[in-house]
Amino acid sequence: MSKIFTSFKIKNLELKNRLIRSATTSYWSDEEGVLRAPILEYYDALAKGGLGFIIKGHSYVLESGKAHTGQSGLTNERHLPKMEELVKIVHSHDVPIIAQINHAGMSGKVDRVTASQYITENWEAREASLDDIQQIIEGFANAADLAIQAGFDGVQIHAAHGYLVSQFLSDRVNKREDKYGGPLKNRVRLLLDIYDVIKKKIGNAPIVAVKMNCDDFAPEGGITIKESVVIANWLDEKGIDLIEISGGGPEQNRDIRKTRAKPVEESLYYEANFAGHAEKIRNTVPSVPLALVDGIRNVSAMNAILDCNLADLISMSKPLINEPDFPNKLREGQKEASCIDCRECVSKERFGKMMLSCAQLKD
Repeated sequence: MSKIFTSFKIKNLELKNRLIRSATTSYWSDEEGVLRAPILEYYDALAKGGLGFIIKGHSYVLESGKAHTGQSGLTNERHLPKMEELVKIVHSHDVPIIAQINHAGMSGKVDRVTASQYITENWEAREASLDDIQQIIEGFANAADLAIQAGFDGVQIHAAHGYLVSQFLSDRVNKREDKYGGPLKNRVRLLLDIYDVIKKKIGNAPIVAVKMNCDDFAPEGGITIKESVVIANWLDEKGIDLIEISGGGPEQNRDIRKTRAKPVEESLYYEANFAGHAEKIRNTVPSVPLALVDGIRNVSAMNAILDCNLADLISMSKPLINEPDFPNKLREGQKEASCIDCRECVSKERFGKMMLSCAQLKD
């Protein structure tokens, strides 16, 4: 039997297979961040579709840290009823689910705040004060607590993709001269402080995971594989339960992103865009459960990733938009996802203007 459909244990959580739905926002909560019916229906389809694990699309931890219209929130009790309903739906199919929690930082819709003053042609973000930072840390702890109250099996701290925690990690954005800036050990402090307060708030039983960049893919500076290896080690020392390896930070360059983290061309998992960097992370933290995302479509690449012990879990998003039952189809013999990676599902014409859906599917 393919290793894809073997069980895997994260802490006390038993996954029935190695396939994860990576967190992706649906842009379809109401103006107060409360989930709406189409989201619940989509997660029902995902859970029925044979996944081993689901990471819910990001929820803001403070009203001021909201990233975009339609983002879900985890800031107060008004968010709980629909979150509880979502968790019950997913759990009814014997699938665990954790909540990704996030602060947008300088990408914020409400308050552009980041590690240091950041100015572009079109907007300006202010530098976070120490009081701001403390409020943000407490916001993450509160969101984690609400997630557990809603029944989630844990949380994932979003430390990737150029959002606030990623901005603090990047020396292109973070020019602070206090304990949260300067050398990497200071720039990572926000992430580790958030981890500590979450653990204190929710205890040791729930999963605490991190989504982190293997590389910001900036032309100069930012987090590179050298720094991400160090960060992974520090997270290991803290006792992190799962690291999901992703990439793309502040000021990323798309051309660099296409090549810099790739494995050698003859690799059996060459399609996995971050696999080359993942090899280095796995070598330095061999005991931490790792999930790898981006570009993985073919069953042969999935098997190679697992057989080579590059990662323990295969994380996907876009292939599950048009085929939420892709895991079941793999089990039945389908060899690859039907997703053609046209990226129209996340285009400006669709993303945020309609429920997350595949542009290639006809109504």
